[in-house]
Amino acid sequence: MLGNRFLCEFTVGEAIGQLIIWLILSIVTFGLALFVLPYYFLKAPMNRTYVLDREGYKIARVSVEVAFVDILGHALVWLLLTIVTFGLAYLIYWPAVIKRLLNAVELKQL
Repeated sequence: MLGNRFLCEFTVGEAIGQLIIWLILSIVTFGLALFVLPYYFLKAPMNRTYVLDREGYKIARVSVEVAFVDILGHALVWLLLTIVTFGLAYLIYWPAVIKRLLNAVELKQL
């Protein structure tokens, strides 16, 4: 796999659409949606990423699937930690989510 690289096809339009959806969800849920936001916000571009060979041809697709139950359990723990630390734990929460998503990555052959 040496010489391979990634190509992300996540568009600005998709990012804006996600931002609008998450703004609405955070308003409707009084900010509680912000604790599951990192999973979906980071997972979307990862799922639109491909592995390219040396010639630039797509050879695999990055796939990240995490069950909502796992997301919710993890988010609830960090919600409590964030309350106890007056918001400081939320800064550590994002890298923890990135780690969990990267550990869930599968490469699907095209």
